[in-house]
Amino acid sequence: MMSMTAMGAAQPVLSKPRDDDRYPSRFGTQGQMKDRLDPVVWGTPEQGSLSNSQLLFYEDNGYLNFDQLLAPDEVQACLAELQRLRGDEALKKTDEAVVEPGSRELRSLFAVHRSSEVLKALCEHPKLVAIARQLLGSDVYIHQSRINYKGGFRGKEFYWHSDFETWHVEDGVPAMRLLSCSIALTANTPYNGPLMIVPGSHQRYVTCVGATPEDHYRHSLKQQEVGVPDDGCLTRLVQDFGITAPTGLAGSVTFFDCNVMHGSSSNITPLPRSNVFVVYNSVHNTPVDPFCGLAPRPNFIAERRDFTPVAPR
Repeated sequence: MMSMTAMGAAQPVLSKPRDDDRYPSRFGTQGQMKDRLDPVVWGTPEQGSLSNSQLLFYEDNGYLNFDQLLAPDEVQACLAELQRLRGDEALKKTDEAVVEPGSRELRSLFAVHRSSEVLKALCEHPKLVAIARQLLGSDVYIHQSRINYKGGFRGKEFYWHSDFETWHVEDGVPAMRLLSCSIALTANTPYNGPLMIVPGSHQRYVTCVGATPEDHYRHSLKQQEVGVPDDGCLTRLVQDFGITAPTGLAGSVTFFDCNVMHGSSSNITPLPRSNVFVVYNSVHNTPVDPFCGLAPRPNFIAERRDFTPVAPR
């Protein structure tokens, strides 16, 4: 069976996993939970500032939360940059911008480390890079960066998902050796749609149902329907592990494993929630051909060209 790309070139739609696919997904008729095949922590206490107890917490729970890791002036500079970008109407028409369904509000903006010197400096912040290098046990490069705006009153939810499932299937990232860093530029409270995590879920790989559509990213970045867990698997995960929601003031930072199940509810409060996300990947875990058989997603979503290690500023 073949699928046509926007340029007219035929792309194969795989009916079964490739031989090198260690984490096949979207091939079966029902979701399954399988064991993780990769380490969670790749580094040691001697390789950075994280203590052994912090590394063990990350190993068990799949995340670490830091209160006010960034200085107030650093936060203010980044917040001013977010407001500038949000008010740029021309920016909303670019491929990197994701606009809220049913409105003209900016939902996400990708590759901000390429388009903004202020946010590039944030992504290369020495505290952030050092933690990522220690957890992943190697030099790292930026696989993805983005702003997530969740404005007051009408900020939309992000449904439950494992990032790795999508990054593996649609981007060809081979192993669970990457992580996300969520940087709060406004307060993340229990009420304004904070990040929710199922702690411990990163130790299981949840396969998803439904073949990957052509150019799936165009829809999934606004509302994801393929590449999400089924109700049964999600219920089991929550029954086994519960849910936690790391919160904090502006300047707080949460690192979380690529495979941890997470999401966030909508924001109906007047309090906006704006975060910068940086995905650090090990230089030993660069993408191969996507495991779904389709063409790779655009480079602004998943880096495939520049694997230069981040040099902390």
